Amino acid sequence: MRAKGFKARSLADYVARELDPLIAARGFGEASLLLCWREIVGARIARICAPASLQWPPQRRAKPADPSPGKRREKTPREPATLVLRVDPGFGLEAQHLAPTIIDRVNAHLGWRCVARIALRQEAIIPATASRPSLGRAPKPDAAARARAIAAAEGVAEEGLRDALIRLGERALAGPRGAPGDA
Repeated sequence: MRAKGFKARSLADYVARELDPLIAARGFGEASLLLCWREIVGARIARICAPASLQWPPQRRAKPADPSPGKRREKTPREPATLVLRVDPGFGLEAQHLAPTIIDRVNAHLGWRCVARIALRQEAIIPATASRPSLGRAPKPDAAARARAIAAAEGVAEEGLRDALIRLGERALAGPRGAPGDA
């Protein structure tokens, strides 16, 4: 029998709730502009720039024309924001040239005329694939490493465990990992 009222939630639900205040502090109303940047602007543009913040102009207060209590006050339309982009050094001119395209794609993604201008800040853009270095391939075990592993595991009675320990010992005693492609 199932417990009433319990519903499993994904980790993304909890993460989004924690990230929303941080994203809002940068002026973004939603995380999709940051998370889907490559899909929004394309791979070529995403390689040279990334969104840093969204700067909104100060909201002007509308003066009521008729202070009668029965009339609803109409909302003044919000002025579009300035999208601040971090641009790789040396690509500022290209990003400036692509600004109308970026504005169109961002506004199309958000569904309204949210961005009117772009401001550029030159900073290094670190690609997601360059964040973690490759460990490379494990070196091939040599005969000396195999002999030491067999000697270390000879006191183990169970055959399956002994074989697994020998394989592990061969790799561990073979030495440090080589560069990618070494085998």
